[in-house]
Parts: sequence; structure tokens; C-alpha cells
Amino acid sequence: MRTLHLATAALLSLGAVAPAAGAAEPVPRDGLYLTVSGDGETWTRGVRLECTPAPAGHHPYAAESCAALAAAEGDLDALEGQPWRCTEEQAPVTAAAHGTFAGRTINWRRTFTNACTLEASTGDVFRF
Repeated sequence: MRTLHLATAALLSLGAVAPAAGAAEPVPRDGLYLTVSGDGETWTRGVRLECTPAPAGHHPYAAESCAALAAAEGDLDALEGQPWRCTEEQAPVTAAAHGTFAGRTINWRRTFTNACTLEASTGDVFRF
């Protein structure tokens, strides 16, 4: 009899956590953790960028960054960037993006000659 009560309790508890018929499933939030680090990782700064269902996070240019990522279909190598010229100063910075965008896993990392070339190549996405 005790086994029957335990089985009934287990089934009832499963029913309590199942979503009600017709209830909308929660939309998972995509998000990217973006970082920029100096030569030899002497310093690092980072920010989380969420684009789904709406731009959010602590990124100062969240809406612009989400739009740029959408235009590039989540391919950070295909970002449009900014049309300005940079000096040839050798002060390498490494940008990285890890997480998900539009349901796709992103693990991206690239080193640039300096901060100007990073922003010229990636636009608002790494401007934080």
C-alpha cells in the first residue's frame, strides 16, 4: 500500500510541473558573452548581449549590435564594421564571443592589430 501512495504522489508531482494545455512555452533568451582583452591578456573587459526576444543586457549599443549580428546572420567574421582608417600602431587586442545567437552556438575569437582595427572590423558589437 505504501508503494502505491508513493507512486501516486510521484505522478501527482509530475503533473504539477507540466505546463497546462495550451500554455505558451517560455522563450529561451539567446545571449553572447563578449570580451576584449589586451596583449597577453594583461586586461580584459566583457559584457553580456542578449538579442532575443529583444535587445537587452549591459551592452551600451545592444540594439545596434543585435541588428548588426542579424544582418551578418550571426557570423562575426561577416560583420559590416565601420568605414574608418586606423593607424598601424601595434597594440594587439583579442575579441571573443561565446554563447548563442538565433539558436546557434557561437564560439568565436580573433586578434586585431589594435582597438581601432577591432572597431573598424566589428562596428558596435565590441564597442563597450
